[in-house]
Formats: sequence, C-alpha cells, structure tokens
Amino acid sequence: MADQSDLHRDSGIWIRRSELRDAAQLMQLDEIVWDSRTSPSPVKWASREQYLRKCPPGGQLVAGIDEKVCGYLGFAAPTSMACHRHVYEIHLAIHPSYRRLGIGSKLMAAVKKLATEEGIGKLSLRVLSTNPCAVAFYESCGFMVQGRLIAEYCIEGEFVDDILMWYPIALEASAQSRREEALSRAGGGPSPESGSGHG
Repeated sequence: MADQSDLHRDSGIWIRRSELRDAAQLMQLDEIVWDSRTSPSPVKWASREQYLRKCPPGGQLVAGIDEKVCGYLGFAAPTSMACHRHVYEIHLAIHPSYRRLGIGSKLMAAVKKLATEEGIGKLSLRVLSTNPCAVAFYESCGFMVQGRLIAEYCIEGEFVDDILMWYPIALEASAQSRREEALSRAGGGPSPESGSGHG
C-alpha cells in the first residue's frame, strides 16, 4: 500500500516519486512497453545497477494500484547545461493491462504540478509517428507539435518520423526565477548596460 509520500490518490490509484524498491517493476515495465511501435529500439536493462544509474530514485513519478506499479512518467533536464534547466524532457509508460483507467492523465497532471512548484517553464517530449494514439493523447493533455524530424529512424525497414511536442508551464515566471537566481549568485543587480537580446 502507498504511504504518506503519495503526491496524488484518486479512485484507488496512487502517484508518488519513484523509490529504490520500485526498480524491478519499472525495469519489467520498460521491457513490456517499449517496442518497435513506441521506441526506436527495445529497452532491456542489463542489470539493476545499470537501470539505477540511468534512472535514479526520485527521477520518475510512478502510479500504481495497491502494490502494483502500473505506469511511470520520467522527467529530467534534456542536458546538463544551466541554460537548459527550465525544461523537463518527459517520457510516459503505462502497463497495457492498466490503460484507459486515467493513469496517464493523472501522471500528466502530477508532473505539471511538480514542474510548476520547481520553477520549470516547459515540458517537452518525443513520440514516433507510428504511435498516433500517443500523439492524440498528448494533444488532449495540451501538448503542441514544435517540430518533426522527417525519416529520423528506419525501423523494421520503414522510415519513421520523430515528432517533437511541448507544453508551456510558465515560461516568463521561470525566466524571472532564473534571472533572480543568476543575480543572487553574482551578488548584484542588473547592469544599466544590460541588453535584452542574446547578441
């Protein structure tokens, strides 16, 4: 049973940050969910240690019913650059036996709330053109197409596009927060000569 660290509970479904004890179920979920229709290549972890290095506890929101982990939403900055910290790149996986129960929508609502609390301005994701149901779901959650990489992959002899989607959390508020953080580190206010462009 989920504990008091739950971020959300509704209709018997709980959501919380991932923990060390979830690793085995999350590894199994990756093997079930990520196939040639949903991913450029199958996901199969060589070991628990490898998985935990790539997906440390706390880096995902997990959803479940009773003791069963039914899905997760991973989130992280796309790169290690400081100028990229206002973005969470996300990926979502729901166990086939637990789809159409609203778990994906609940995970999306939870990550939007978490991103707002952490000063994140933008959510982004990538989805294959061979997965139109996922594209429709993301659009229903407010995501918009921001680009399309044509014939980005050749999967089982067919060229597949990579669709880039995004959701605005609070870009201006996030930018202001980053500016204040930078000024605080610098120990001063803005210079009168400071410009508004990037040069």
